[in-house]
Amino acid sequence: MSYTNEAADNLPDEPTELPEGRPVGEASDAKGGEAAPARTTAGAPAKPARKEEDPDAVLEYTQLAVASLDELRDAMAWAFQGEEEVGPGLLDRFAEHARMVLEGNAVMNLTAIVDPREMAAKHYLDSWRTTRLLPLAGRSLCDMGTGAGYPGVAVALAEPQAKVGLVDSTRKRIDFVQSCIERLGLENAKAYAERVEDHLARNKYDIVLVRAVSSVRENVRILRKVRHSHKDLVMLKGPSWSREARAAEREAERLGFRLDTVWEHKLPGELGDRAFLVYRAPGGHGN
Repeated sequence: MSYTNEAADNLPDEPTELPEGRPVGEASDAKGGEAAPARTTAGAPAKPARKEEDPDAVLEYTQLAVASLDELRDAMAWAFQGEEEVGPGLLDRFAEHARMVLEGNAVMNLTAIVDPREMAAKHYLDSWRTTRLLPLAGRSLCDMGTGAGYPGVAVALAEPQAKVGLVDSTRKRIDFVQSCIERLGLENAKAYAERVEDHLARNKYDIVLVRAVSSVRENVRILRKVRHSHKDLVMLKGPSWSREARAAEREAERLGFRLDTVWEHKLPGELGDRAFLVYRAPGGHGN
């Protein structure tokens, strides 16, 4: 992993136009969007059509497509190999949540990523690494557009001293996330079915976390009315982060968001490059 601290005007010169971002709560493939193509667990038969009204069809889907808890635990061990400060107990908890997500996928679209190793690396390792970048103990975080609970559930499991609010505009997803929170016994997390702008207008957080929700430019626009209510805006991005940051530079500057830190890292097994973009929000200036 590489750690860099660079201003936006030092970013590579790349195209500045991006497609318009998705509304909050409608996640992209990395979080599991509604329109994402279906995948199956490696070695599993193609999954049958989902029939929410037919319990037998749901059971059949679950039996065919859901990886076992042991498979998920093994995948977590593979993804986190060589990582410091992570114990087997935490990986067991991640595997439990992953199993819940796969079971929930039987009746609603939660994630397009169902291969155990891909889930472990793209959903859990990527989310967990934010806890290595940011001092989170005693701080409050808002997971904006949480989808199936990423990165909020993973962060709450890894940092029990942090307070995590998981916000999404889709009631069905939030009901699922809250059920996971209760089943995992997470006392430091709570799910909210609201638009993030409305939630942040009534609740103050130290950090807003954003993963797989819209572009950098759209995210700062979404938060423009509540930009003074938090200190940092942290976005989890893929390898095109520099293009997005360049495209957002003028809008971010106008709204008072300052790119403070970029932390680039790689996922194992050639699963791709990732980056964390830390923008100091107007509410954090001078602190």
